[in-house]
Amino acid sequence: MLQVDIFKQLGEFSVDVAFASEGRVTGLFGASGAGKTSLISMIAGLVQPDRGRIAIDNAVLFDASKAIDLPAHRRRIGYVFQDARLFPHLSVAQNLDYGRRMNRLTRDAADEDRITKMLDIDHLLKRRPAGLSGGERQRVALGRALLARPQLLLLDEPLGALDDARKADIMPYLIRLRDDGAVPMVLVSHDADDMRQLATNVVLLKAGQVAAHGGIEVLPG
Repeated sequence: MLQVDIFKQLGEFSVDVAFASEGRVTGLFGASGAGKTSLISMIAGLVQPDRGRIAIDNAVLFDASKAIDLPAHRRRIGYVFQDARLFPHLSVAQNLDYGRRMNRLTRDAADEDRITKMLDIDHLLKRRPAGLSGGERQRVALGRALLARPQLLLLDEPLGALDDARKADIMPYLIRLRDDGAVPMVLVSHDADDMRQLATNVVLLKAGQVAAHGGIEVLPG
């Protein structure tokens, strides 16, 4: 279960959000400027809330009242950005291995094989990011995050930079990842159709606050 109850003042804007979710994919939905990226930056440990608490199951990531604030590299959270952010000078295989090496994890060949096949990137391992399509780059970014063995995966507008054809290309892999159920995910999007396809529950954000929380029925029509 992901538990979030935080407050953060950001200039004239504030994020004041509380929710708990047991869903495989928790969707954070709202218009641009609603506070979605600020919220997942706090979950990831990139931004410190002014007060509150963040926990995943029994692991407390942040608790202002107890002076707990785990640094980002100790939170075991995978973060996939809109633009993939692969290292251009590394091959796909080297990009995939980056998270494992940075976290000093023992190599697991069976897990690598399972994830690269699930994402259909096993035939791309020797290529460089410049030679990949947008959808392929996003699948490699997903693989890199998963191979770091996260307890939570944050997806910040993973389809936002893709055209309709490439979005249709990557959507089945995101659905497969959701249905695999191995890692819970938080999906940030302002696209209601994407959210309906992927999210198992939705937190609707408006002006930095929770406007609604429930199933996909809370999404605007």
